[in-house]
Amino acid sequence: MRAEATQRVALVFSLLDANGNGVLEADDFTLMGDRVVAAASASSDEAKNAMRAAFEQYWTTLADELDSDGDQLITFEEYSACVLSPERFDATVTAFAEALAALGDPDGDGLIERPLFVDLMTAIGFRPANVHALFDAYEPTSEDRVAVPTWAEGIKDYYAPEKAGTTGDLLVPAASA
Repeated sequence: MRAEATQRVALVFSLLDANGNGVLEADDFTLMGDRVVAAASASSDEAKNAMRAAFEQYWTTLADELDSDGDQLITFEEYSACVLSPERFDATVTAFAEALAALGDPDGDGLIERPLFVDLMTAIGFRPANVHALFDAYEPTSEDRVAVPTWAEGIKDYYAPEKAGTTGDLLVPAASA
């Protein structure tokens, strides 16, 4: 497993811990889903429901895979063991990536505009400067938009334990920041 993957996953764990209690639980995914959907007010109800379902699937996968003691709490160690195991988490990441990217395309033209991209990513909790750097790395069109599949693939790459130098690494703040 690459150090970069561990850093990416540590950041996501901290962002998903919406109530800040140091563990993940079902309420964290409901809170996060609500925040992200609220940032996409122009998106369809279908896209919003798919996003909420993807967050629910994310939690369900973690709970099913990791909660052997039934306490409905997932620690960082448990979390990283699951999300960095493609055979355990790929289907969940794919559903999440596709739902988030679709949520960012309310007009269905296959392109995501920078303002909504930034709104969605900052609703998750990523720093705006890092989000803009990520968007720029996707090589936006002259209209400042990126393709839905480009973003979905970038999300999947973010969770790939064997990858380094992904565009998603731009979301991880430098150690000195």
